[in-house]
Amino acid sequence: MRLPPSLLAALLGSLTVAGFAPLEIFALPVVTLALLFHLWQRAASARAAAWLGFSWGLGFFLSGVSWVYVSLHDVGGMAAPIAVSATLLFCIYLALFPALAGYFARRLRVGGESANRRLASTDFLRNAWLCAGLWSLTEWLRGWLFTGFPWLALGYSQTPPSPLAGFAAVLGVYGVGFLAAFIAAALALGLRRRATWLLIVALLGGGVLLRGMDWTQAAGAPMTVSLLQGNIPQSLKWEPEKLPLSINTYLDLAKENPAALTILPETAIPLFFDELQHDIRNELTRHGDVLIGIPIHHRDGGYVNGVVAMPETAANNSGSAVPHAGHSIPPAPTLQTYAKRHLVPFGEYVPPGFAWFFDLVRIPMSDFSAGPVVQAPLEVAGQKIAANICYEDLFGEEIIRALPAATLLINLSNTAWFGDSLAQPQHLQISRLRALETGRMMLRATNTGITAAIAPDGRVLARLPPFTTGALRVEAQGFAGLTPYARWGNSLALLVALISVMYAGLPAFLNAYRRRRSR
Repeated sequence: MRLPPSLLAALLGSLTVAGFAPLEIFALPVVTLALLFHLWQRAASARAAAWLGFSWGLGFFLSGVSWVYVSLHDVGGMAAPIAVSATLLFCIYLALFPALAGYFARRLRVGGESANRRLASTDFLRNAWLCAGLWSLTEWLRGWLFTGFPWLALGYSQTPPSPLAGFAAVLGVYGVGFLAAFIAAALALGLRRRATWLLIVALLGGGVLLRGMDWTQAAGAPMTVSLLQGNIPQSLKWEPEKLPLSINTYLDLAKENPAALTILPETAIPLFFDELQHDIRNELTRHGDVLIGIPIHHRDGGYVNGVVAMPETAANNSGSAVPHAGHSIPPAPTLQTYAKRHLVPFGEYVPPGFAWFFDLVRIPMSDFSAGPVVQAPLEVAGQKIAANICYEDLFGEEIIRALPAATLLINLSNTAWFGDSLAQPQHLQISRLRALETGRMMLRATNTGITAAIAPDGRVLARLPPFTTGALRVEAQGFAGLTPYARWGNSLALLVALISVMYAGLPAFLNAYRRRRSR
């Protein structure tokens, strides 16, 4: 039985998720995208191609970000029908971006107005550039519009051992996605052409060669780091009577796993930092420096989702971290802080007009203030740390703002909000791209997983099983220098994508112009 094209596209989108973590079948998204591009080229109209792109996107996002429902219902307590509706609407919104790419891929198609016309030898490459450029630009748009949601961008599927991973240090995740989409389009449009296979071999070979490039160099001496994973259930974390559970869990882990630097995850202890007793701080810093994810009061009375760096000597001189209304103790001069800048809509702040949303879901501390755009790295244990909190490591251009000063990347997360879902392995894969883009180690300390140490080449050096209580002790090395991506950010990838669309779409624009002139 022959499937309707829209249903086939939806199934292809759903299957594409297997190309990402945890399965990481990195060739699969290239194949499924090639089939989608083939459907676009055969579509009767641009509107039909847009519908195919929307169907693909709906299958892809409903399968790939189903953890949104877990966050809203299982953890947040939202009524199931409302949580299902919210998740569906969110996925419908995300599916508009591949729909947009499909519309223009068919509208600007080179080589014939007929969907069944065989492309001339000079046209198939133009259409390959067009599809790849449109795909990359719409993914970037999804990662920017309304603060952005770049989760499951195509480039994330190409972590090692994919040969395309070598391009991450040059073009970043959108550039890697562009190349994967170009290979898919070349297969869809010129499978039997020799030029197709020569281009694919050249790209894969170039990626292998780039993987061998040392863009950054070791800086300073290696140090021992202890990444703590408390595994505190989100349902218990903010219950006042369960506060000793969080405190004692992390105190025990720190005591049993001493290191030059100990890292506690995002909101590890559900208190403001100035409420954290001095004897607890003293115990945490007894054997070395500490980074702790914890809310911090502002001087103006607000609060931020923060990271506090406590040096080993802080046990003797620490005071309240940041004063606020009603607190007169001055901040300790040796304490450094980082305030989360890129907040999660509906999770960490209320978008205008959506105050009613928080009547439907239980999200504690949902009115954070954003930190400054540029913040100095935290200097601890002889290294300069670029701290980022949870969702922030989705945004490569924001991470590189701390470079070249920062020598080490550290992500502090509380992914308990997403339960036992695809979110945890997917988030780990995202962190691997940040390591590749910057040429630096990425250390991840999480509440429920996946706590891990990632090498500058994107390899996972060590990890803790999710939903276990433990400490991951690793040897961390700082790195100095800049990769091309760290210098240019997404600009180079976007320029390549834009030039590709303009070059490939120019004939269609000229034909349309001539038709209008001849009327």
